[in-house]
Amino acid sequence: MQTAGRAAEPHPRKAFLVLFFVEIWERFGYYGMASIMVLYMVEHLGMADARADILWGAFSGLVYSTPMLGGYVGDRVLGARRTLVLGATTLALGYVALSIPLNATFFPAMGLIALGNGLFKVNPNNLVSRLYEGEHSKLDILFTIYYMSLNIGSFVSILLTPWIKDHPNWTVTIGSLRFDSWHLAFGLSAIGLTLGLLNYGAFRKFIRPYGTAPDFEKLDGRRFIAVIAASLLIVFLLSEIIRSRSAALAVVGVFMALMVWIFVYLLLTAQSSERKRMVACIVFTVMSIVWAVYNQQIYTSLTLFALRNVQHSILSVHVSPAQFQDLNQFWLVVLALPLAFLYDRMAKSPRGDFAMATKYAAGFYLLAIGFFLYAGSGLTARNGIVSSWWLVAGYAAQSLGELLISALGFSMVAQLVPERSRGVMMGAWFLGMGVGMYAGGAIAGLASIPTGVTSATAMLPFYTRVFAWLGAGALASAIAATAIIPWLNRLMRTDAARPAAQHG
Repeated sequence: MQTAGRAAEPHPRKAFLVLFFVEIWERFGYYGMASIMVLYMVEHLGMADARADILWGAFSGLVYSTPMLGGYVGDRVLGARRTLVLGATTLALGYVALSIPLNATFFPAMGLIALGNGLFKVNPNNLVSRLYEGEHSKLDILFTIYYMSLNIGSFVSILLTPWIKDHPNWTVTIGSLRFDSWHLAFGLSAIGLTLGLLNYGAFRKFIRPYGTAPDFEKLDGRRFIAVIAASLLIVFLLSEIIRSRSAALAVVGVFMALMVWIFVYLLLTAQSSERKRMVACIVFTVMSIVWAVYNQQIYTSLTLFALRNVQHSILSVHVSPAQFQDLNQFWLVVLALPLAFLYDRMAKSPRGDFAMATKYAAGFYLLAIGFFLYAGSGLTARNGIVSSWWLVAGYAAQSLGELLISALGFSMVAQLVPERSRGVMMGAWFLGMGVGMYAGGAIAGLASIPTGVTSATAMLPFYTRVFAWLGAGALASAIAATAIIPWLNRLMRTDAARPAAQHG
């Protein structure tokens, strides 16, 4: 929202850079933690694969669902800028708690991280969407580059965090607490969030021209205290939900019902000229939920596959199982700028940029290729071990598919949803991601290795079978998405506007 009385002069490029670097450090913290969490539960805490997968699914499902709350607080209560800072601070506290070598702090730390991500996640995206209102091609480019920032930070942390973890002799003793290499690695995430907060504080003047209505009003102390009190209660509830499988499943069901209610509410309250676009937005959100199932495999089945059945080197350089996740970040960074350049060139051509529906469909075909490559790797295995190049190739296809689906989710909401509902819709989009992430954890559990199976040769079929099923599902989704491209294009076309020069 932009108001006439605003003193600060808008500098959209500088504001974008501030948000870009804040997001880099926030992602540094989250993905560093994520890279070793399932391995920590399996190797350090001694959990079975299926238990670790479902715990991670419940946790990451809440991580992606709570932005619905952050969108509301940012839009209606504290403002996007203040909620961003509160979320980053909560995340930092969660990583500090996770780094403490006490079993009692494990689930509370996960609750803090889930809530912190919820408060943080929507609000930088909301602010970015306000930098170039109404310039749709520029928003596609901007969000593609912005999405790259997520992966610069995570690329570095996925290299460093497992590397620290892999040095068991590194320990620090403070009083009665002995911080082993696992907990020192988790502490790196807290450092990342601290640097992100310092960056925002130093350059916050460039963000002041942008924000939601409460950002341009004096902070209401009573509202702030109420948010803090509610946050403490929510952290406790989230930690208990993550701990209990039945509670997590029940909450996911509630989230699904809530998401449907939000969609119905937005459709009923939208103006007639907005309703078709809202329908298109809902369809794209459903597609993104399907994508989330595949993304979840990076931290669960693909990481455990790398641990047990993949050669631990690339070009003669040792790669630990968790570091294979960095292939996703590597390809996202490498491919994002050329893709943004292609969007720009296509937008300036007589035919225009490819329609968003076409990009989503292409993304599903690439997901199918990636998972068929993972499944096919088993045909070349020697003693149950496959070449790491299968993961390099599979991640390349999967990552390009991600850029065509998930990276455009923010831009899709910014283009299709009116400003007054954008924060809530972005929250609903993340709510759907949470449902998909939980489902992805459950599906990863299908590759759980039974007790007593210890050889790589015996383990391999458990993974390749699930990857083949997932590849078939992605192919079916791609065919369905292709079939509805003309319908989605009609929904997105309005009298006001969109360049007719987008083609499918």
